[in-house]
Amino acid sequence: MKILVTGATRGIGRAIADKLSEIGKIFVTGRNETLLKSIPYIEDYCVCDLTQDITQLIDFIKTNEIDVLVNNAGEYIYSPIDKINDKDVEKIYNTNLISPVKLISSAVPHMKSQQWGKIINIGSISGVMGEAGASLYSSTKSGLIGLTKALALELAEYNITVNTINPGWVDTDLGSNSIEDGDFSKEEIIQCIPQRRFVEPKEIAALVKYLISEEAKGITGQSINICAGLSVGI
Repeated sequence: MKILVTGATRGIGRAIADKLSEIGKIFVTGRNETLLKSIPYIEDYCVCDLTQDITQLIDFIKTNEIDVLVNNAGEYIYSPIDKINDKDVEKIYNTNLISPVKLISSAVPHMKSQQWGKIINIGSISGVMGEAGASLYSSTKSGLIGLTKALALELAEYNITVNTINPGWVDTDLGSNSIEDGDFSKEEIIQCIPQRRFVEPKEIAALVKYLISEEAKGITGQSINICAGLSVGI
């Protein structure tokens, strides 16, 4: 099984790559070549910035005939809607939504040919509930959910499943940075989470591993929240 994880150098992506290395050959992509090369178990890597030209990554996917695609790489921008600029819009939409569409498109022909494939999109609870001050981020993650539902229908006859995992607050560098950009402290945020904790990357990785297993073959088109109860209420 050949598995590609985008944004695999740290945080959620690295945890997913670590976990899936137990069951398949791991291919990774990210912006930092030094960090990519430091991952000990990888078959190969592709240096790529999803905000730029991704032609090389598309070719990488086709050449390696990827069986499992995990669209994990993401950008977060916290800004009032009247303060955003064109650069912000292009950066976050290219990374969070447009690039995943293009990568899925490049991976699907091989999956169809072998009548099997798994596509996992890493969304966000902000795409389910909305987040004031992060409308660009929320809208891209909502877009992933819609994409997942449509593709699950389109690809079901080829034995290809498509699902989205929506993490809440996760104990990662991205989570910490988003707190710094926002209006609330970590302690204040934790008080709004029913379990009073941040989700750990390994929890998301374990769910990804399950979704690509034979036991989960009937799960497709789903948007699964893993948020310590945040989506339920306070």
